[in-house]
Amino acid sequence: MRGLDIGIIGCGTAGSAAALFLSRAGHKVTVYERVEAPRAVGAGILLQPTGQAVLRRLGLLDGVVARAAKVDQLRAQTLQRKTVFRIRYDAMPGAHQGYGLHRGVLFEHLFREVLREPVTLKLGVEVKDLQESDGGEGLWFVTSTGQRLGPHAVCVVADGARSQLRDDTQIKKSIRDYPWGALWFVGDDVAGRGGSELLQTLDSTTKMVGILPTGLGPGEGLGPPQVSLFYSIRADRVRAWRDAGLGPWLTEMRQFAPQMAAVIDQVTALDQVLFTQYKDVAMYPWHTDKVVYLGDAAHAMSPQLGQGANLALWDAMVLSDALAGSERLADGLALYSRQRRSHLGFYQYATRWLTPWFQSDWRPLGWLRDALMGPVTRLPMVERVMVKTLTGLSRGVGLGAPLGLPSAP
Repeated sequence: MRGLDIGIIGCGTAGSAAALFLSRAGHKVTVYERVEAPRAVGAGILLQPTGQAVLRRLGLLDGVVARAAKVDQLRAQTLQRKTVFRIRYDAMPGAHQGYGLHRGVLFEHLFREVLREPVTLKLGVEVKDLQESDGGEGLWFVTSTGQRLGPHAVCVVADGARSQLRDDTQIKKSIRDYPWGALWFVGDDVAGRGGSELLQTLDSTTKMVGILPTGLGPGEGLGPPQVSLFYSIRADRVRAWRDAGLGPWLTEMRQFAPQMAAVIDQVTALDQVLFTQYKDVAMYPWHTDKVVYLGDAAHAMSPQLGQGANLALWDAMVLSDALAGSERLADGLALYSRQRRSHLGFYQYATRWLTPWFQSDWRPLGWLRDALMGPVTRLPMVERVMVKTLTGLSRGVGLGAPLGLPSAP
């Protein structure tokens, strides 16, 4: 397809990756970001083989992995230290590996690369509305001050789970808040206790503390490795948590993760702890004749399966490839939605089904989980399905062929 004038809203994971792919494909790209000075923020994420493959194709994987921590398995245990289940990457052929890293590391590498590309960046610009241009051949991007920018032939909406631009199209959609979220803290693992696993300690379905080794963190310097701690909590209980002060919470955290005492002791103020409430966004298709949705703006979900950033990276790659393989814009956008349907559909379904077993008020689910998941997940067939799901390679329920990973350019 000939070079298009493309406007991208949002410069996070999906937006930055899309800008790189589309600019390198010969399109004229303008990125609008509401933050005046984007910087590395957030907590730990799990970079799966799918996300790794996209970064490899962009030429960024080695730099990201150099600041990440290897994760060999996901393990869940009860408060009494009984293993509930264990999912090992090496249980699936292909030498797959997970990496824990600070979200800011991924942002820095993507954003620095965007700055090197012939991409126009408009920072401190909040796009609130989309309007058809005169003649209907493009879209004006309308800012919060009423200024019209563009027009652009295509709008890529990649401004996150709380995007207001989903209302500008007639696509059927469902958007709701999960009642649950998580408190996050990233600290220095001075005692080196983070290990090489994502560890979840569970008390029924109402309490969960997770430990994710997070590597060296954003920036260029060296130092002690970091670890991300997360604590499951209902959104309507966060105010009571703040009112109670740090003391009771720190005591509980030490009970759940005594090996992380040196990290927990680094929390001295409430504002060091971030709260994230999850959203569930379902829509299909993910495009109109001039607008396409990527990342959390298209399919936000609970992070229980650790797929968010990886799905966003894959979205960006598929969109660029779909446009490159089509002669008309309409065909390229339609191809994008078709090619993402089975992959995204599976992870949205699996996440909705799995989350209540770990974050809900349905305590009997916790008893069933603790009793059954261990024996069931040790069955070879089930273990293979679980590992394929963890790696981000599933396209549906069952033992069908995994998603094919692209080779490096």
